[in-house]
Amino acid sequence: MLEGSCHCGAVRWRFDGVPDFTLACSCTVCRRYGTLWAYDFEGERIHVSGPTHAYLRGERRLGFHFCPECGCIAYWRGVSPREDGRRRIAVNLRLAEPDAVAQIPVKHFDGLNWNSDPVMDGRTVKDMWF
Repeated sequence: MLEGSCHCGAVRWRFDGVPDFTLACSCTVCRRYGTLWAYDFEGERIHVSGPTHAYLRGERRLGFHFCPECGCIAYWRGVSPREDGRRRIAVNLRLAEPDAVAQIPVKHFDGLNWNSDPVMDGRTVKDMWF
């Protein structure tokens, strides 16, 4: 299990188990936030708590949730559930303790151009963070 929280501790998340990878995205939002996302579904392996404000970008399909007190971006969540009723969510691994996530492989995604699949280049969170 992994846990993370914003700087002031008001917003928290838990990821049950360890993700197979984290995603470093270069889209117009993620590159500004500097996030490393771990994906699953709300209420399944990912659980979030605490008050947030959400920024809904572009087509308003995703809400980027941040702490209203300290401003840390904690997670994004799909605005609407999928056809199967599940809601996609991703937590920001940069809010976890460094040693807990250091060895998780990183996939790099060209979200700015959306013209290729995410790729792994052998780096881990530790290589990108420390």
